[in-house]
Amino acid sequence: MFTLILIGLLGGLITAVSPCILPVLPVVFLAGGPGTDGPGAAGPGAGGPGAVGTGAGGTGAGGTGAGGPGAGGGAAKGSGVADGAAGDVLVATAAPKAPRTRNRRPYAVVAGLVVSFSFFTLLGVTLISALGLPQDIMRYVGLTLLVLIGLGLIFPRVESLLEKPFARIPQRQVNKEGSALVLGLGLGLLYVPCAGPVLAAITVAGARGEINADIVALTVSFAVGTAIPLLAFALAGRRVAERVAAFRTRARKLRIVAGCLMIALACALAFNVTDAVQRALPDYTAAAQRKVEDSDTARQQLSGLYDNSNKELSRCEDGVNELRSCGKAPAVEGIARWLNTPGGAPVTLDSLRGKVVLIDFWTYSCINCQRSLPHIEKWESKYQDAGLQVIGVHSPEFGFEKNAGNVADQAKKLGVSYPVALDNKLATWNNYRNRFWPAKYLIDANGTVRYFTFGEGKYEQTEDLIRDLLRQADPDVRLPAKTDQAADELTRDRTPETYLSTLRIRGYVGDPIVDDKPTAYHFPDRVPANKISLDGTWTAAYEYFTAGDDAKVALNYHAKNVNVVLSGEGPVQVLVDGKVTKNIEVKGVPTLYTLVDRDTAHDARLEIRPAPGIRAYSFTFG
Repeated sequence: MFTLILIGLLGGLITAVSPCILPVLPVVFLAGGPGTDGPGAAGPGAGGPGAVGTGAGGTGAGGTGAGGPGAGGGAAKGSGVADGAAGDVLVATAAPKAPRTRNRRPYAVVAGLVVSFSFFTLLGVTLISALGLPQDIMRYVGLTLLVLIGLGLIFPRVESLLEKPFARIPQRQVNKEGSALVLGLGLGLLYVPCAGPVLAAITVAGARGEINADIVALTVSFAVGTAIPLLAFALAGRRVAERVAAFRTRARKLRIVAGCLMIALACALAFNVTDAVQRALPDYTAAAQRKVEDSDTARQQLSGLYDNSNKELSRCEDGVNELRSCGKAPAVEGIARWLNTPGGAPVTLDSLRGKVVLIDFWTYSCINCQRSLPHIEKWESKYQDAGLQVIGVHSPEFGFEKNAGNVADQAKKLGVSYPVALDNKLATWNNYRNRFWPAKYLIDANGTVRYFTFGEGKYEQTEDLIRDLLRQADPDVRLPAKTDQAADELTRDRTPETYLSTLRIRGYVGDPIVDDKPTAYHFPDRVPANKISLDGTWTAAYEYFTAGDDAKVALNYHAKNVNVVLSGEGPVQVLVDGKVTKNIEVKGVPTLYTLVDRDTAHDARLEIRPAPGIRAYSFTFG
């Protein structure tokens, strides 16, 4: 469980600095309010000079500290009771020194976010279904809370009402952070982090009601991971408020600005205005997310999400640059509703035999999906008459994405005109053993999955494979010119995919390969660039090579990352330029393992030393 918690924590940390978090940062920064680390904090009003003042929002005790909401300002010898709004001295009387308090609003905001995000991500679906409530009710509750908090900052009487429920709590000063906790609870309901395999695992478990100790630990650790940078941001806001004179002298005006900002954010989220900003930004955390959340260790820890059905799909790997046979395409089933079909009629894969099918897993609030959709729409428009059928499988990440009206509205705004299946129970997602938003699967005219790719990118490569499948389906087809999709610069000069298969091995140098018989091989004196060689005992077969005693594979590559598909059980040692870089523990069905993952493309010699019995299928490069 410790490894699972660490994966969740790191995944959350990466998510918290991604473009998806940008809309909530201004609110989090201002949420802490000016600090109250000094005498004189109480109530939402601001007291006048040297005073116990009754301001617009309540009573504030005078003192030397620079107060935040409800803090008395200034210091005075003697005494005086002053009106908190005007600062006019009314009655001369001694004011007792207020106790020293500390502004804990940043902690309350982030704690509320963690609690509500964790609770409703796991149990929201079950509770909403049991109570018969609309699927998007939690989103509207979050928007309402955000508006109320904004109004509370503008109108102190509203803030008093929000804090009243916390006034009965006996712990000292808890009620003072009541509205901040409510704000955090509201943000947790609106929080839509960029999705990766960790969040996908949490979402699928919550949707199915399959809650156990591991899933709870993963969820909480992910939420805590996202909360750490947000807490740092909130504390930075509090620090600025304490140190900058303008925050102290204009506290009331700043509260009004913060309130207006929160109401504006609620409106922007309600009408999806923030999506346009997020789509315009590059996904600068994608590489880090893949390295952590889609690592060999993470995949092994999260593998319990899937059963052994359709396991043939795991024999193919993400984004290879040629067509492969990945098994029969699983059914599109468990669909709550179909959009963009005549009368809402369902579309079955059996009815599409003879056509090439592209299945795109997406969800409308996922920014990565939104950036990917224009490419798919171009393919649908360009190749529909040539025999391509696109099906969008909308697999929701959050409860509000299950609302058919929301999906239909967003699909129209995003230009999605092809059939969309609402996979609200994630049945089709599970059939395809999927882990990512977005994910694209290509199915040939005979109903076989031939290619898939996760995340953004590889658009030119995917289009080339679509064209290949269309020609296979109809050799006489006349294809239009390619779209103007940009090439993937990453793969221009990388080492091509290399198979360990007597059917498709290429780039091999060394002793002649003997079929289906344990044979001793020897490395040549030199392995050229982009070539592969064997050493030790191997049994070469039609689909894979099986390692024997002292088995080794060496290759010289040019790429950023190197992956291999392995199955069986036992250790595999990985060496780069003669140095051991990692040890992999292989267990089970064919699975993709990452051997090298660097920030830039490079030249190097790779060698793997698998234990006897390990089966090796192919190397891929990125």
